[in-house]
Amino acid sequence: MVKDIVVYPDKRLKTVSTEVTEFNETLHTLLDDMYETMVQKKGVGLAAIQVGVPKRVLIVNLPESDAEDVEIIKEDTLEIINPIFTNMEGSCKNQEGCLSVPGFYEDVERFSHIVMEYQDRHGEKKVIENQDFLAIALQHEMDHLNGKVFIEKLSILKRKKFEKEWKKRQKS
Repeated sequence: MVKDIVVYPDKRLKTVSTEVTEFNETLHTLLDDMYETMVQKKGVGLAAIQVGVPKRVLIVNLPESDAEDVEIIKEDTLEIINPIFTNMEGSCKNQEGCLSVPGFYEDVERFSHIVMEYQDRHGEKKVIENQDFLAIALQHEMDHLNGKVFIEKLSILKRKKFEKEWKKRQKS
């Protein structure tokens, strides 16, 4: 079922998500609903808090190309529960957007290489290492689990400009 996206400045986006302890049908339904929501909203990643569930759950599915009509394959979706970064190094800057801050894009600095430990939907431990766009997407979604939104990484000047434009947009 497609869920509503929690949109900035909703206070729920500041919530630090809690660890998942039960790997059951409720979790599987959440993951499936998150997938449907992400695909319908044309996102590449989604954290559970973005659909109002404060659990340490995120999904990412990167398209094979930048084309508009690329089919998203559910089996290619990474379902990540209770993630922990075990290594982060390097630096890169990429333009980011967010389903919780629709229509706004800005360059954000992130680590260029990550190693992450996590559990899958059945509780099995996994490790992922990446230094591409996936590494950036994982950091972005992990920020959500820690109560952060990407605009908080902007310089004070860019953040003030964003807040001004965002308030104007909210009024109209």
